[in-house]
Amino acid sequence: MLPDLPPSASSTAASAPAHDLVYRGLRGQIMHGHLEPGQALTLRGIGREFSVSMTPAREAVRRLVAEGALQMSTSGRVSTPVLSTDRIEELAAIRALLEVELATRALPRAHMALIDRLSILNSTVAEMVAKQDAAGYIRANLNFHRTLYLRAQAPAMLALAETVWLQLGPTMRALYGRMRRNEPPKYHRLILAALKAGDEPGLRLAVRSDVTTGLRMLTS
Repeated sequence: MLPDLPPSASSTAASAPAHDLVYRGLRGQIMHGHLEPGQALTLRGIGREFSVSMTPAREAVRRLVAEGALQMSTSGRVSTPVLSTDRIEELAAIRALLEVELATRALPRAHMALIDRLSILNSTVAEMVAKQDAAGYIRANLNFHRTLYLRAQAPAMLALAETVWLQLGPTMRALYGRMRRNEPPKYHRLILAALKAGDEPGLRLAVRSDVTTGLRMLTS
């Protein structure tokens, strides 16, 4: 299923090249956990789903392989990656470094309107948990983080963080199934409380805990 595009993307979708539309649609599916680790994909299947020929499907796959979101075997088989324990630990460490820094930079610009917006987004996270909607939960959770990090005004750093989210997407889907989550992440409440209080050490700890605690379950 093609995920909803953000307003800025949907406004230009009609004029975007076919391979870019496929790339963004497939990228969203991977990042938001619509695909399982090790799930095989075919150019023909991608072409059918997005109503394009195999050429734009091939170009989209090439870009996603370059980003580490997909892998291609020597025989040409395309699939989502199955991450090793070492790779998960590495990506978790990168998340902790990047996202703690983004949150810290966002803190001076965290006005009440932003905090109210984050509270609403966290309610959406809770709704997805109640529905047992894994992909909806992952998307809402990342939206919570992205909305905060946008206030850091550090686009290159945020782009790096999103690349890590992309590589972890199928793994996060597997993690959701293992956790059988029935309530929203407790660290989101701590993030909101730290933002309200202007508490930088508390914010750094809450973000670091939020982005690493779950992934540790997969490496223990």
